[in-house]
Amino acid sequence: MAVSNNRANHRKLPKNLRNPRRPKLPPDMDYSFKRVLYEGVVSEACSDGIDEELEMGVEKGRMCDDDDEGIMWESDEMEAISSLFKGRIPQKPGKLDRERPLPLPLPYKIRPLGLPTQKGFTNRSRQSISTQVYKNPTFLIGLAKEIQGLSTEENVSKVLSKWSPFLRKGSLSLTIRELGYLGLPERALETFCWVKKQPHLFPDDHILGSTIEVLAGSNELKVPFDLDKFTGLASRGVYEAMLRGYIKGGSLKLALKLLSMAKESNRVLDTGVYAKLILELGKDPDKSTLVLVLLEELAVRDDLNLTPQDCTAIMKICIRLGRFEIVEGLYDWFRKSGGNPSVVMYTTLIHCRYSANKYREAIDMLWEMEASNCLFDLPAYRVVIKLFVALNDLSRAVRYFSKLKEAGFSPTFDIYCSLIKVYMASGRVAKCKDICKEAEMAGFRFDENTLLKLQQ
Repeated sequence: MAVSNNRANHRKLPKNLRNPRRPKLPPDMDYSFKRVLYEGVVSEACSDGIDEELEMGVEKGRMCDDDDEGIMWESDEMEAISSLFKGRIPQKPGKLDRERPLPLPLPYKIRPLGLPTQKGFTNRSRQSISTQVYKNPTFLIGLAKEIQGLSTEENVSKVLSKWSPFLRKGSLSLTIRELGYLGLPERALETFCWVKKQPHLFPDDHILGSTIEVLAGSNELKVPFDLDKFTGLASRGVYEAMLRGYIKGGSLKLALKLLSMAKESNRVLDTGVYAKLILELGKDPDKSTLVLVLLEELAVRDDLNLTPQDCTAIMKICIRLGRFEIVEGLYDWFRKSGGNPSVVMYTTLIHCRYSANKYREAIDMLWEMEASNCLFDLPAYRVVIKLFVALNDLSRAVRYFSKLKEAGFSPTFDIYCSLIKVYMASGRVAKCKDICKEAEMAGFRFDENTLLKLQQ
């Protein structure tokens, strides 16, 4: 019996009494409140230990009854304290419609903690000297200018040796091309010979191709007797560099020979090389047949890749040859390939349709040019004014003449002649005299026939 009484007295307290989730109770409690609290808790408690704790509280309350007679407890406080013995404190309703924060993106969950992310930008001052120097155009062009300043007796190694540890393969190709622009093919060859002695810089096709292009462009490249064997060993980059050099140097026969050899050996060359050869051949009217042959070869290529400048230049040659359909085909290809026509290309198309007497189609191209907010240059104004003079549209011709002067351009002699022509066609002789005076003040002189017509 004694053992059972002992167990009843030392029974464990509930969790809410052992680890209370609340601040300490007020030190002084009212006896009347404790009595009510005691009655409410006794009915719900199921353990003798709780009864003993409450009885001890009641005794303490009786002792402090006289001191706390004036304290009045509010209903919220009583409810909060009484709930400590019943369970969790009821929370007052707050913002019920609060939004949950979005979950973190997937990479943040996958990435292991503690690993730093890679820097997207590194300070140039922290990079090694080799990284800053080996492909810096300003530095490489500066080397060419230093070599240019050497005396005739001095070798290029005087400039290049001190930078040798910081150079890499392909670095000096820009220096060699710059020496070619400066008219120093001998120094370019010396630079190549110095590179050949550096095991960390050679062999390199970029430097070899640049040297061959410079020497061929200055007619300093010796053509071997067995050209087929020589070109058969060359890579595509070196082959194209040789071809570009011969085109630049005006050796078009050698360029055509290299092109035919490439065709025989089924070697595919870049379309830009064809474009440059067409531009050079197009300057000679007697070689129009060769130009048309090369254009047909370009039309068959599926990998046609022309720069806007090359495309516009080929259009101008085709206009000179009267092949207007090729011009339209090139323009359609350029638009389908995602290119945005420049003012030069728009002007070329308008001039093409004007030359083909397709005036209405030329006006459609002009409206397309206006809709694209393309700024007009002087050749564009010249072509547009000629177009409206051909249509005998005086008002629009005068409007674009005024726009030309507002844009700050000085009218050329043929523009003045076109305006005089359209004013004469409409019978406005007085206006013709004004245009003639304006042209003479600008320094132009008209022929006797024009002056006689104005004096009548």
